[in-house]
Amino acid sequence: MAIDGIVLRQITKQLAEYLPAKINKIQQLSDTEILFQLRTHTGNKKLLISTHSVYNRINISELSYTTLDAPGNFVMLLRKQLDGGIIRRLNQEGLDRILHFEIEARNELGDIHHKHLYFECMGKYANLVFVDEDGKIIDALKRIPPFENNKRTIHPGACYALPQPHLHKKDPFTCDHIDPQIPLTKQLHGFSPLLSDEVQYRMHNNEKLTDIMSQLAASNDIFISDLPDKMLFHILPLTHCSNTWRHYPLMKGLDILYHEKEEKVRIKQQTGDLYKVVKHELHRNQSKLPKLQESMSDALDCEKYREYGDLLFAYMDTIERQPIVTLPSFYEDAMIDIPLDMRFDTKKNALKYYQKYHKAKRAQEYLKEQIALCEKEIRYFEAMQIQLEQASIADAAEIREELIRLHYMKEGKDKKRRKKQADHPHYECFRFGDIKVYVGKNNLQNEYVTWRLARKSDLWLHVKDLHGAHVIISDDHPHEALLRDAAMLAAWYSGARHSSSVPINYCQVKQLKKIPKTKGSFVSMAHYKTIYIDPDPAHIQFLLDTALCL
Repeated sequence: MAIDGIVLRQITKQLAEYLPAKINKIQQLSDTEILFQLRTHTGNKKLLISTHSVYNRINISELSYTTLDAPGNFVMLLRKQLDGGIIRRLNQEGLDRILHFEIEARNELGDIHHKHLYFECMGKYANLVFVDEDGKIIDALKRIPPFENNKRTIHPGACYALPQPHLHKKDPFTCDHIDPQIPLTKQLHGFSPLLSDEVQYRMHNNEKLTDIMSQLAASNDIFISDLPDKMLFHILPLTHCSNTWRHYPLMKGLDILYHEKEEKVRIKQQTGDLYKVVKHELHRNQSKLPKLQESMSDALDCEKYREYGDLLFAYMDTIERQPIVTLPSFYEDAMIDIPLDMRFDTKKNALKYYQKYHKAKRAQEYLKEQIALCEKEIRYFEAMQIQLEQASIADAAEIREELIRLHYMKEGKDKKRRKKQADHPHYECFRFGDIKVYVGKNNLQNEYVTWRLARKSDLWLHVKDLHGAHVIISDDHPHEALLRDAAMLAAWYSGARHSSSVPINYCQVKQLKKIPKTKGSFVSMAHYKTIYIDPDPAHIQFLLDTALCL
């Protein structure tokens, strides 16, 4: 769901606490995301603005991001005109989803000018518009020319105008009367359908509108309700949706809600060729396998060709020249129809059948190898698909390295830059007291944590019969709570992330054996045990918040 005007009001209040703020750097994360590095009176902060049609938001983020090497024209323009500038004021336009930044910046001559940056957090119409002192648009992240929208043009040179206000709506913080027969979204500014449902539900349970609005005005947290098919959130508990929820500080909660989803979009934009290669290779092998199996079925049915040849030689003198001859079988009490090629005599037809028989016999071994190879390729690229779905930018870069090494992709222009990467892959490491848990999220990481980082006595975990992460506990006899946490990580970073009662196999590393002549990180286990776990997003977030050490 999108951020509404009430949530944006609380975001604005928290952002205003950091002002004035100096703009140290402007970076582009994706086609729709811009990161402002700010210097405030409380230290350096990262202000993230996203104009994605679904995940649009603005918040102070503490996460790390990979920026684009070649930012777009709009970001280059912002760098030229706003680098070193100071954000003096920030205000929300009423309770609309529009934020107005007033920025003091110097031009090339050193003269001070006041620029304006408007963030329109309006779903699929989300945009970032840069405006000069006279109210004219310098540029926008998403240009809207007159032929697309003749009521409101967002284009360089046009005068910037705010969307038409809803004059018939009331301010919910000063309103003392509403009509219960009309949806609140049509009566009150800043209300989304979700908030309207929650307020009506609470009022039906004898809560007053003024009390609810006081809770909203005082809230500094975000409350997330995890439903079976989606996550809903607001700055007060959504009691009409669920009896349970998890809550976080507002800025951190927005990162938790959007970061993983935006990361997937970001990865697809920056590494779309990876998805294309993996999808193509998987589809190619999935299409190839049934054809090989059909050819194998034909090859296994080759004994009939030898019998055809034997019968043709045995009855050569009695066979008349015709398209099909019928002869008694040597092995059962039945008559067999044998097609003949009318271009050749009986002896030549018999030899042709012998050739077909020997060719099919030779093909059986070849097809057996090809089917096994094709099945391995399918397993490999299925695992690669899951890894890409759960990958960070750094993980995706390692997957690229692997595909290049295996010659599925060609060496790119960034060859020199890749050579300067770290000596070891970017595996995840969690600390539980004196014990560490390592998680590998792709093949390179799995290989590293299992065969180079782990000791033989360490415990190894992996989801049963599915593709997933290799998880290592740096202890041979962990207590049950730690074992369950590690199993939770193994289930979360696997194809069973959204399943329940997920079986997780575990054993000591010395019980593992790498399967030879296979791509990826496939292993076999001599002796192992199984534990069943229900992946819990809230508990995973708790582990990420409290146990992450690398």
